[in-house]
Amino acid sequence: MESAYLQKNLGTCLTQGLAEVARMRPVDPIEYLALWIYKYKKNVTMEQQRQEEMAQLERERELAVMEQEMMERLKAEELLFQQQQLAFQLELEMQEKERQRIEELQRAQEQFEKELRMSVENTAKGEDISHGEDGADSGRTLAEISDRYGAPNLSRVEELDEPMLSDRHAVLVNQGLSVRPPSQRMYQGPRPWYSDTMS
Repeated sequence: MESAYLQKNLGTCLTQGLAEVARMRPVDPIEYLALWIYKYKKNVTMEQQRQEEMAQLERERELAVMEQEMMERLKAEELLFQQQQLAFQLELEMQEKERQRIEELQRAQEQFEKELRMSVENTAKGEDISHGEDGADSGRTLAEISDRYGAPNLSRVEELDEPMLSDRHAVLVNQGLSVRPPSQRMYQGPRPWYSDTMS
């Protein structure tokens, strides 16, 4: 049991120390072996510290790599979010422009329909007024139509069409009456004084 303990804790150290004493052959081998064991302990402690520092550095490096990857992932997500926000904003702007364009088209269509209705109403009113004036003026005299002082009060005269006159003339001719149409009648007033001297 003691040999196992000594072998585990001092086996390597004593083996290497005795080999070094045998190789160097110092004047005081016990003091040399004691100093060598102190140096060995210091070297072992420094190696353990160095390994711990290396392990710590490795852990820190792994943490730094993980942090860098996380930062890159966050940057990528932020960039993606910004792109999505930009696309969403552009979509909203396009929808707003489309809505404004539709409203402008609707306003223009309403304005056009309103102007069309007004023009149709004005045309209808103009026709009604013209028909009303024609109907009202047809039975009124010149004095009733005109508001000037001294306008003649002439009654309405119905004009006959030319075919009616020619039909009447044909009837008279058939009855044996030779009547000339008004355009062909000769002047039958008093004869002038110079007609007797000339004849």
